[in-house]
Amino acid sequence: MTRPTSSAPSQRMLRVGEQVRAAITQVLQRGEVRDDLIERTVISISEVRMSPDLKIATAFVTPLGVTDHNTVIEALNRHAKYIRGRLGPQLRQMKYMPEVRFRDDTSFDNYKKIDALLRSPEVSRDLEDDNDQDQ
Repeated sequence: MTRPTSSAPSQRMLRVGEQVRAAITQVLQRGEVRDDLIERTVISISEVRMSPDLKIATAFVTPLGVTDHNTVIEALNRHAKYIRGRLGPQLRQMKYMPEVRFRDDTSFDNYKKIDALLRSPEVSRDLEDDNDQDQ
């Protein structure tokens, strides 16, 4: 079997990651995790990245309406083994049930920074100069 030449995830890793994301979402939506903090927090799972051997699933989550994301992430990681056990029915086709790890998704913060930079007066001025030169 040949190894991929790039560090980009394979189609299989992407497909399985999406299946794991959907399964974790169902477990959280059904309220199967008995933790007050998790039950009262709306949690958005933006992406699940799989390791190349499909044995580790890293879920990037954003707790909505909560200022301290770390407490929610810690609560999810405390219940990771239970959540892993609840994924079984949705992921029957997998040879090994992946170990689930939860991480804070900072991509929204990065998008905000980029948006603020693009809206800054310096960039707006530069863009106006480019438009004037095109005409």
